[in-house]
Amino acid sequence: MAESFITTNRFFDNKNYPRGFSRHGDFTIKEAQLLERHGYAFNELDLGKREPQTDEEKLFVSVCRGERAPVTTEEKVWAKYLAKISRPKRFHTLSGGKPQLDPAEDYTDSDD
Repeated sequence: MAESFITTNRFFDNKNYPRGFSRHGDFTIKEAQLLERHGYAFNELDLGKREPQTDEEKLFVSVCRGERAPVTTEEKVWAKYLAKISRPKRFHTLSGGKPQLDPAEDYTDSDD
């Protein structure tokens, strides 16, 4: 990986991870560092904005296209990141049930 995924830009996702990857709890410290260091290159390769330069990058692009399963650490971390941001956020209620309408109240239009 010495010459693969080279970029001078750090990768941040302020929309989904406003406090950073390592503080959210979805990623280990090593995974978070990998995303910050190389995520910009991962994203550009995934979106097709950057052409793969090495065999490792070509294999990475094939994973992004769904042609093969992730094998390397970089591929697994990027797949994990994409899975996390595409899933809707869960929320919990204290009651555990759905809100109920009061049957005595009628919210339909009436002819008054």
